[in-house]
Amino acid sequence: MIGWPETLIVQQGDGPTLSAAAAATCLSAQGKKTLPANFFNYIGQTLRIEAAGRISSIITTPGTARFDIRLGGSVIFDSAAILLDTVAAHTTRQWRLVIDMTVRVVGSAGNFFGHGLWTCEDILGTPATAPKGSLSAVLPWNTTPAVGGNADFTTAGVLDMFFTQTEATGSMTVHQYSAAAPNGY
Repeated sequence: MIGWPETLIVQQGDGPTLSAAAAATCLSAQGKKTLPANFFNYIGQTLRIEAAGRISSIITTPGTARFDIRLGGSVIFDSAAILLDTVAAHTTRQWRLVIDMTVRVVGSAGNFFGHGLWTCEDILGTPATAPKGSLSAVLPWNTTPAVGGNADFTTAGVLDMFFTQTEATGSMTVHQYSAAAPNGY
C-alpha cells in the first residue's frame, strides 16, 4: 500500500481465509506489529490503515461484514456491521479499505476518533445486472461517528485487524495491508 511515510508494517503475504461466523484476525503473523509503550503519546497523532483483498458471499443470506482495528486486544476502531449484497452472489470479489484515526486522548485510557471507506461490489445496493460497478461504505456503517474504545497507550500492544462475517457461508482474505503513523512519535 502506498501513501504516507512512517509506515509501521506492510503485510507481504496473504492473511488467513476466514469463513467462520466469528471475529478473527485477518492478518498474517508478520502483518501484526507490536507498538512500544507510549507510541501514541500526543493528541492529534494519526494512524492510517490500508487493506485490500477478496470476499465471497451467497445471495440468500450473505449476512454482514465487519472490520475492527485492535491495539493490545482493545477495539480502537469498529466499522460496524456492513450489509452485504442480497441481490447477487459474489465470488472472490475485490475490496479496498482505508481507515484514518486521530488520537483524542493519551495515557492508560487512550482513544482515537476514526472514519473509513470500504469499497466493494458486495455491498447492499449494488445493481443485479451489468454494469455492476462497486459501492463505497462510509465507516462506521450506518451510524454516527464516535470515539473508539479505550486502549492503554502506556503499555506495549499488538496492532491487529479483525474481521467478522456473520454468516459462515462466505469467506474473506486480506491480500495487502499496511499501517502508517505519518506524524510518528
